[in-house]
Amino acid sequence: MTSVQGARARARVEITAAIKDEARKQLAAEGAAKLSLRAVARELGMVSSALYRYFPSRDDLLTALIVDAYDAIGAAAEEGLAAAEPDAGPLARWVAVCTAVRRWAVAHPHEYALIYGSPVPGYTAPSATIEPASRVGLVLISVARDAYRGDGVALPPLAEELRPEAHRLTADIAPGLPPALVVALVSAWSQLFGLISFEVFGQFNRVVEERDVFFGHAVARLGRDVGLMR
Repeated sequence: MTSVQGARARARVEITAAIKDEARKQLAAEGAAKLSLRAVARELGMVSSALYRYFPSRDDLLTALIVDAYDAIGAAAEEGLAAAEPDAGPLARWVAVCTAVRRWAVAHPHEYALIYGSPVPGYTAPSATIEPASRVGLVLISVARDAYRGDGVALPPLAEELRPEAHRLTADIAPGLPPALVVALVSAWSQLFGLISFEVFGQFNRVVEERDVFFGHAVARLGRDVGLMR
């Protein structure tokens, strides 16, 4: 019985992976808004009723793809940090993380578009996407936290009118860090994805030619804006 259950579990994993792989092909060809369970089933030679046993609705399949994409870009960030030179300073580790995130996005533009592009009409992301979506941000926070606990950071100024929001953000995402640092981190995080989105979605075409050099300079500037000193 155990071997039969194991074979069924393996078959389910394999079929689930095949469904998601075909769905990613559809994303690349048609975009997320046109993702169709019937079309996926047809391409895999399955009847629709069989596919519904794995993903009861289009939204369930979209959620699985979104979670996978967030996990993949989050893993890229974590691996970028782990691969940094052992004696690298916080700024160099920050750049390593940002570079790894960009590298994944450029290599997987359609999956990147799914999570950072236009919202899919009629789809509302469930809470299951929140934790995977936070992985890149948590890596950047960890770099800043290590710097703050180590040699320190050059805290940016904090406008008086921003203090209530700064304290709320700090309590929510980075307890123990100065609110001024947390505001700078959120700003830098959003600008990082703005840089990447401009490249992935073509806004840099005929504008920025030396993309690697430009990106490295820009994210190092973001790190310094956060207060990372070396």
